[in-house]
Amino acid sequence: MSLALDSKPDTDQLTTYFRCIAGCPGKHSIYDVIYTCPICGSLLEVHHEREPLQKRTPLQWQQLLSSRASTSIWPYGSGVWGMREWVIPSLADENVVSMFEGNTNLFWAERLGKQLGVPDLWIKLCGNSHTGSFKDLGMTVLVSVVKQMMAQGSPVKAVACASTGDTSAALAAYAAYAGIPAVIFLPAGKVSTAQLIQPVCNGAHVLALDTDFDGCMRIVKEVTKDNSIYLANSMNSLRIEGQKTVGIEIIRQFEWHVPDWIIIPVGNLGNISALYKGFKLMMDLGLITRMPRLVAAQTKRANPFYESFKNGFKEKISVTAQDTLANAIRIGDPVSYEKAVTAIAETNGIVEQATEDELAAASARADLTGMFTCPHTGVALAVLSKLVERGEIKPSDKTVVISTAHGLKFTDFKVGYHESTLKDVNSQYANPAVHVPANADAVKAEIEKRLG
Repeated sequence: MSLALDSKPDTDQLTTYFRCIAGCPGKHSIYDVIYTCPICGSLLEVHHEREPLQKRTPLQWQQLLSSRASTSIWPYGSGVWGMREWVIPSLADENVVSMFEGNTNLFWAERLGKQLGVPDLWIKLCGNSHTGSFKDLGMTVLVSVVKQMMAQGSPVKAVACASTGDTSAALAAYAAYAGIPAVIFLPAGKVSTAQLIQPVCNGAHVLALDTDFDGCMRIVKEVTKDNSIYLANSMNSLRIEGQKTVGIEIIRQFEWHVPDWIIIPVGNLGNISALYKGFKLMMDLGLITRMPRLVAAQTKRANPFYESFKNGFKEKISVTAQDTLANAIRIGDPVSYEKAVTAIAETNGIVEQATEDELAAASARADLTGMFTCPHTGVALAVLSKLVERGEIKPSDKTVVISTAHGLKFTDFKVGYHESTLKDVNSQYANPAVHVPANADAVKAEIEKRLG
């Protein structure tokens, strides 16, 4: 079997379909407008039959995926579509909607790691993507499938999502690229200016609602009951297929070795579910022999998964999410709860939380070592510090923090921190600009005071 860049996957033998995560019988086409199990109402997942995939050996898969990474051959240079057989193998070339997302930097945070007591620390910079967040990975898949659905005569005429910012930016950009109308539901006054302007610029129909994310989610689910508008939130399992590639990409970047820990900020819980799904696939195909331990990091002001973890997942807990600096994970009733419980249980994972002061300090401390972190990455870094201090993460452990978005999308957060104006935050690492007269002696005196 060739290890070269296949011109087209063997779609006749690769069987991919929706199925119920609760185990109800039935297979559903990924090109049907369906989001939940028609029998029990549970979420669906995209399932890939393993037997056809096992016709390649683990080494052959490793060589094939590595050979495609960052190439200019359409569409394999994408970090998502370079894993095409593991994503949506039946998709026609002409319907792939890609901006060569993925293949983001796995940054060795050597200086920060030494400061925190875990020198083998790596930051997966998912914000180094077209719209500035990891949401591009899932949206390339969803919009591509919708484009093929429309080409096949589906009644779908638009895509829609509820969002706290990053999802809307990704959906608007990919929909604009594909020429598909996008409708965005945002909680009014609860997203950053940078996040709001992205879908506006990309021509989406942006509706700001006087509610929170959970309220927007309720409305978008009602609106999309009409099959003419396709739901693009993470309860749609197509998104997970793209997002799972970040975990596979990390393993490839580590020369197919598995780190000890991966820490990710979570809100609606699709991202940690996706990580687990990618690792499970690699385990089943023999590319890896163990799972990393997954850590779900939440802000204390929107911590339903943490509260559920504390009770041993005996019941799903929902909360009314409060205002938080980490507004993209300000979600009190996460959709992908059941999938995330499996991810934590099957990887001996942990759920932990961080306060506003802790996340802001962790973000600022990381920035002082050369990064430029979003507040959600600050949540993950604050949780990392707690686990290191408790001795759960050992100094010798290889640890990865998923940075979900670029810090430039949250300049208000950065400015507020360094001007010491953020509520409930002690800006201990503040470094505001200092006004100095345009006089060489005054400048020299200020430099001397600072440098000693």
